[in-house]
Amino acid sequence: MGDFSKDINSTFPNNKVKAMLNIIYTANWINSYQNTFFKPFKISSQQYNILRILKGAGKPLKVQTIKERMVERSPNVTRLMDKLFAKNLISRIPCPTDRRVVYIEITTQGLDLLDEIAKTKMGDIFKNLTEEEAAQLSDLLDKLR
Repeated sequence: MGDFSKDINSTFPNNKVKAMLNIIYTANWINSYQNTFFKPFKISSQQYNILRILKGAGKPLKVQTIKERMVERSPNVTRLMDKLFAKNLISRIPCPTDRRVVYIEITTQGLDLLDEIAKTKMGDIFKNLTEEEAAQLSDLLDKLR
């Protein structure tokens, strides 16, 4: 098992500082892992998040609704969706009563990509944790926020 303080060759004034820096370090480590993982699928983790939101909704959603549901809030959601649209992973449906509103829907190709991703070992990043430990970690992070 890794030891954060050895990884960065540092000591800390107290465990709260160590925990905060460890969370930042781990978040960057997870981000790097995700970038590498999603690269063969030619999407980013944020684009994956959008596809999962749309699949989970089971119906077209407004862009604003997608923004609100994203794990990692991004000011450039429109740009992310433009790229998904260009790859035929989502479609745009104009609102018949308000031209300013556009609904976004996942395409069959987008669903197929999610199925392909699901067949891989994405969850292996947590292979060192039991289900109980993963639940405890999630609870502690919720408590922190």
